[in-house]
Amino acid sequence: MDWASVIGLVLAIAGIFLGYTLDGGRFASLMQPAAFAIVVVGTFGAVLLQSETRTFLRGIGMLRWVFMPPKNGRQKLSRDITLWSQTARRDGLLSLEQYMAKADPFVAKGLRLVVDGIAPDKLRSLLEHEINGYEFAQRQAARIWESAAGYAPTIGILGAVLGLIHVMENLSDPARLGSGIAVAFVSTVYGVGLANLFFYPVGNKLKAIVNDRVSQYEILAEVFADLASGDHGRVVDERVASLLARH
Repeated sequence: MDWASVIGLVLAIAGIFLGYTLDGGRFASLMQPAAFAIVVVGTFGAVLLQSETRTFLRGIGMLRWVFMPPKNGRQKLSRDITLWSQTARRDGLLSLEQYMAKADPFVAKGLRLVVDGIAPDKLRSLLEHEINGYEFAQRQAARIWESAAGYAPTIGILGAVLGLIHVMENLSDPARLGSGIAVAFVSTVYGVGLANLFFYPVGNKLKAIVNDRVSQYEILAEVFADLASGDHGRVVDERVASLLARH
């Protein structure tokens, strides 16, 4: 669990509500299901409209990374690289096949290309295409949260207009004016609040996680090219040092 993300979200929400109540506002006034439905459902509907279904679902699934980010495996990966280098130097490249079964799909593909004797330049090119495809898919998925942040304030304004229309339709019934006005203003609060306190931070954090994973894959691509070219010693050690430098 990433407690910094949890605490950050709680602080952001608590700060808004605390300031509102200190100024004499009532917490119950902000609890407007109609406004929430307009903003949240409308926002995700707009995002789904602009996205492929699988990209949208992948982005929703990535939300868990904000609070339970993927385990930082740089140290384990550095040990694995050292082990691959020592094994290749001692027993030859074919001996690396034993490490493919339990490996990450990208690692397994890299090891397979090394074992198959693919030329270093061709191997690097193939892995770069793999990295580019992974990065594009993950970035597109993370971008749905940035899109949500862009749509939410505008849909909040739409909710405000709808609330005012409701008010105008019921000018003759003062008892119904309050709910319409509440929906009008609270919709704007929800739209702006969700965009800046949740959607934008989530999108930025997911992009940082994707960048970290891509940087690891880029180093791995160079390691596999080094193994394929026979550079098992100092060059691979430098790759390990580069990997750990960002730990």
